[in-house]
Amino acid sequence: MTERTTGTPNRLLSVAGLTWGLSFICAVLLYAIVRLSSVTIDALNNFPFDWYHWVTLAVVVVFMAHSEGYEGFQRNFSPRVVARAWFLYHNPRPVLIALAPLFLAGYIHIHSGRRRNILLLTIGIVVLIILIGYLPQPWRGIVDAGVVVGLTWGLVSLAFYGIRVLGSRPFAYSPEVPGESEVNS
Repeated sequence: MTERTTGTPNRLLSVAGLTWGLSFICAVLLYAIVRLSSVTIDALNNFPFDWYHWVTLAVVVVFMAHSEGYEGFQRNFSPRVVARAWFLYHNPRPVLIALAPLFLAGYIHIHSGRRRNILLLTIGIVVLIILIGYLPQPWRGIVDAGVVVGLTWGLVSLAFYGIRVLGSRPFAYSPEVPGESEVNS
């Protein structure tokens, strides 16, 4: 067998893991964006907004763009997901390929301190989702508008970093995998 044919199964496994993990994460973000957008549109179309509603909407959107979009996604989640996808591509392990969405999101095979933070953040997000579900309109639509902006920012930043890695541009983010300090080139 030639070197090219012996490397084909690993390459297929690598591409499958990368595609499976990133597609799943992007699909979850896109689903949330579409679902929450309908709640926001309902609030804007079916409830009269007074000046304080508009001010609150502006504050929530700006706050969520910065905290969720920029700080949460662009500076933390998206580069870490892409670094872990790059790691997975270069180190295809069947278990990690099968669990690629969980691996990329940082729920498995990550430093214990980071995993604890990710789990606490996830629990906090679930609690907030439940609590926000009890808000009456238009307040729920106002909060969801901010979340839509943050999630959209996250999806765009994930695409940006993904394209950057595929374009072989330098990507110096750590995948935070135990035993690995930097992304494999």
